[in-house]
Amino acid sequence: MTTPLIPNGKCFYCPNKEGEIALNMPCRCFNCIDIESLAVGTELLVFGDAPEEQIVLKYNILSNLWTCGVQMNEWRCDFAKASLGEKAIVAGGFDKFDNVLNSAELYNSETRCWVNIPSMNKARKLCSGVFMDGKFYVVGGESNNEDILTCGEEYDLEKGSWRLIPIMSAGLNCVVGLPPLVAVVRNELYVADYTEMVLRKYDKKSNVWTTLGPMPERPDLANWWNVAFCACGDRLLAIDDWQTYPRGMIVINSWVPDNDGPPQWNIITERRGISVVDCVVMGC
Repeated sequence: MTTPLIPNGKCFYCPNKEGEIALNMPCRCFNCIDIESLAVGTELLVFGDAPEEQIVLKYNILSNLWTCGVQMNEWRCDFAKASLGEKAIVAGGFDKFDNVLNSAELYNSETRCWVNIPSMNKARKLCSGVFMDGKFYVVGGESNNEDILTCGEEYDLEKGSWRLIPIMSAGLNCVVGLPPLVAVVRNELYVADYTEMVLRKYDKKSNVWTTLGPMPERPDLANWWNVAFCACGDRLLAIDDWQTYPRGMIVINSWVPDNDGPPQWNIITERRGISVVDCVVMGC
């Protein structure tokens, strides 16, 4: 089963060719800047800001069907999110009135329920979320005053509490107005810094970031939205939209981290004539 790429936008159709799955996302009047997507269990959730409400669409990778999903308890955009098995956590973001949130919710794809969990220590938007060592981390973000936050937060699911981590996010809002591009492989945290064109790794013991080496070269460095960075099994994927090519082209680079050596990126696929703004990688 190939990996569906779901871009940020009104709707997407992937033709059924070369063994790929045909996806028909129901067309809704989403505001393109307010689309979020999250893979959890065997579901893909797409959150869209419609004129009067926040809509959740759900795609089931087993049945290949789109249905309506369950709304979160609190309307939010630009929030941190990540999944671990059948569970997912969303945290922070901003509400309808542009108030930055510190609230958080847990979703269970088996019960299809959202449950409020304790709030973070800091309200933040434009932040990123990952699971590492069985705990949920929120990295980066901006405060209500649009100040860049240098602290990170860790949520322990067993204890049901948050821990503030000073300077964990220092220097990671590489582009103002965008969340950090983070991913976890083998319980190690990485960030793609496209302003410096380097890959960094987080040292959990010393709470510092070290530079491993360069990111893949890309011709269109001005459009930071057209980049995705994620983990797929034991690999890191850098997904770039080369808009300088006629009709656009997506290039997927892959690297398997090995003993903290410099990254050796390999192009695993190229797709011409399509474009991507934001995506998630989904498997089961």
